[in-house]
Formats: sequence, C-alpha cells, structure tokens
Amino acid sequence: MSALSVLVFGGPKTLGQLAAIEQVKPPTMTRLVTALEEDGYVRRQADAKDGRLTMIHPTSKGERAMAAGRSRRVEALASRLKKMPPAQVRELERAAELIAGVARSE
Repeated sequence: MSALSVLVFGGPKTLGQLAAIEQVKPPTMTRLVTALEEDGYVRRQADAKDGRLTMIHPTSKGERAMAAGRSRRVEALASRLKKMPPAQVRELERAAELIAGVARSE
C-alpha cells in the first residue's frame, strides 16, 4: 500500500522511480506492481512523451482505497484530540504553526 500511496498522492511514476522512492530493487517493485495491478489498484500505460517508458497510474479503486485509509486516520486522530486538555491542544496548534513555517522557508 505504500507504493500505491506514492502513486495516488505523488502522481504516476515509472517502475524505476517507484522502486527508488520505496527503496527496493526493481524486481521487487515489479512483483508489487503486478500484484497491485491484478487487484485493480494500478494500471500500466505507455508514457505519452516517451513510448519506451511505462508509467504506473493509480486506478479509481486505488484512489478510493487511499482516501478511505486517510479518512480513517483523520477520524481516529480527531477523536484523540477531542479527549486532550485544551492547553495541550493549544501546544499542538503552536507546534503545527512552527512546522508549517519551517516547511514554507525551504
């Protein structure tokens, strides 16, 4: 599912790009992509600019699976935040502001 997440949230990739991102060897990624393809989560398509390359794209089923997983994680986190004391929530809000500032400055 990690590779599927890369495709859904990062866009189509070649097998080699996906293997590098996931830090696995290309034969391992080939097996993973084949399994994802057989399960209907991804599809392979020739690159429009360079027909020698094959791009791996998420399918709508793959996108729905990632969206559902994200939704479950957000709901679980929101539930935990509601149980926290207000002072701790304010600390987290401040930390989030600091992190966002660091991310913007790069």
